[in-house]
Amino acid sequence: MYFSDYDPHGNPQRPAEAAEYAAKGRPPGKRPMGAAKIVALCLSCALIGGLAGGAGTALLADGFSGGTATIYTGNREPVVVNTVSKDTGTMLTLPEIYANYVDSTVGITVDIVSTNIFGQTVKRAAAGSGFVITGDGFIATNYHVIQDANTVTVTFVDGSSYPAVVVGGEERNDVAVLKIEASGLKPVVLGDSDAMLVGEQVAAIGNPLGELTFTLTSGYVSALNRAITMSDGTAMTMLQTDTAINSGNSGGPLFNLYGEVIGITSAKYSGSTSGSATIEGIGFAIPINDVVNLMKDIMEHGYVTGKPFLGISVKSVDGAAQEYGIPAGAKVSLVTPGLCADRAGLKEGDIITAVGGAAVKSAGELIAEKNKFKAGDTAAFAIYREGQTLTLDITFDEENAENVTLQNEYVSRQSQDQNQNQNQQQPQQWGFSWPFGNFYR
Repeated sequence: MYFSDYDPHGNPQRPAEAAEYAAKGRPPGKRPMGAAKIVALCLSCALIGGLAGGAGTALLADGFSGGTATIYTGNREPVVVNTVSKDTGTMLTLPEIYANYVDSTVGITVDIVSTNIFGQTVKRAAAGSGFVITGDGFIATNYHVIQDANTVTVTFVDGSSYPAVVVGGEERNDVAVLKIEASGLKPVVLGDSDAMLVGEQVAAIGNPLGELTFTLTSGYVSALNRAITMSDGTAMTMLQTDTAINSGNSGGPLFNLYGEVIGITSAKYSGSTSGSATIEGIGFAIPINDVVNLMKDIMEHGYVTGKPFLGISVKSVDGAAQEYGIPAGAKVSLVTPGLCADRAGLKEGDIITAVGGAAVKSAGELIAEKNKFKAGDTAAFAIYREGQTLTLDITFDEENAENVTLQNEYVSRQSQDQNQNQNQQQPQQWGFSWPFGNFYR
């Protein structure tokens, strides 16, 4: 059978039909192809070519005149994740880090009860993250996660929940330790944050927004030893990362690629700069080396040992007073009897202008300089008193429960005495109530 014996659709044609096509002046079996059909054919070829060149699944026709469609699929073997605890000398993949340590990470929910300006009791909830540091139920998190909490609940990835007790915390370094009644938990492995390098990959597991529970995010170490001032004015040295860190991630673990915790996710920059682009990819974690000893102290003693304590209350010297020759510094407004400042001879009204040779120009600077010492250390305090300058050597007490309670009780007594004095100074009033107003003498 010749080509002319077929119609344009590829079907055999009868001789009469072939003659009809020949009478119209064109070869049998051929029809003019319009521009639209040429375009359609080109598009079909382009689509088919794209499908055939794809790396995934492709759908191809076995010719234009019928045939069987063929579906091509990939043959990648499923990834098998080893969930057995590995030697931390071996580098892990991100799925292995998640599989091995997601059950060492917890969600933390706290209830905070407060009183508003109208005297009404208000209850609100807040959420954060944490991680298991011992198999018998000690859990690390940020101090700001549990600050002012009335109740704390810890939740694991399997849905089990436990009421938690706040063992203690250290606000300045933003670290706290919780305890739950549980055993057989899987603790994380603590690494060496000082060994990290800029550019190393890290991963975080936490509960962003308090709703997207047990989420893994990853990124890189962007900078080390970054000096950061928090919104409350606290200065900290942090590890910077572009790992996604959001509200609810606070207190969670930051892992290196060996599955070791090298930081506690704590904060991020947010908002916009000068109304321009939104700030993204700038997060911070507390280096684990900076707080591991603090956590051990809290677990053993309930507080951080060795913190210096003066037993005084201070406020910054008013700028207006400085115009009259009063030096800048921290003015002492209260000295607790029996504590180190009192024993050294510090008095109310004294202005501290230097500690250990470092100038002090405000109450905040005094606190910063004091925190450079430990309990038992002795420092020289430069004092301005009634127009004279003198030096007092003060050996710091320890900031423990006994000394803090002693100061709080003294502050409370002083406040009560001041209120009584104010009431006694006000003249006693008597009078009569009249229909048109009250009359008092």
